[in-house]
Amino acid sequence: MTVVIEVDPNSPGRGVIKRAVGLIALGGSIAYPTDTVYGFGVSALDPDAVLRVFKVKQRPLSQPIPVAVSDAKMAETLTIFKDEARRLTEAFWPGALTLVLPRKPLIPMAVTAGRTDLAIRAPGHQVPLQIIAESMLPLTSTSANIHGKPSCREVAEVLEQLDGQIDLVLDGGRTQGIASTILDLTGRRPRVLRDGPVTREAIARVLGLPIE
Repeated sequence: MTVVIEVDPNSPGRGVIKRAVGLIALGGSIAYPTDTVYGFGVSALDPDAVLRVFKVKQRPLSQPIPVAVSDAKMAETLTIFKDEARRLTEAFWPGALTLVLPRKPLIPMAVTAGRTDLAIRAPGHQVPLQIIAESMLPLTSTSANIHGKPSCREVAEVLEQLDGQIDLVLDGGRTQGIASTILDLTGRRPRVLRDGPVTREAIARVLGLPIE
């Protein structure tokens, strides 16, 4: 049976954060609120835990899983940062911008489905940010739903799909429900893979160049 704990999205209690951190350190799983939708979190450095995410979500192993970090400093331990990435993280993190960057070896291949890049962001929400900072572990940030079904904005929706298959759900109330913008920085020019709250125009202003 999945345990559900209510949390204040702006000021989650220390005890709740420590419980989530302890669970993740032991290979457990959580669902957590973000500034977009509810995320499905395990340690992104634990290959076995990551594979359980694929199994529970019924997600094809060929589809990479995005990762949440606490800040750009943590992101630089997992990916190769260039000037563009630094400027964008200074402007939009924490927030609803996911960057696709070349991965470093610390990230298990299970996370990236064998690819050489990684989708990464610092969510604009205190619950995941405090869990990541306390644990010093990046979290998987794929949505807490069955693959192909709608992303979840409320805990009731998470439980409808994943009750009994996830260890702990942190109920921070209804989320915004708009998925993050995804920007690929691995090519010759930045390219938007998914439009979201951070607009192409805002990205173009920061980078000083047109965005595809």
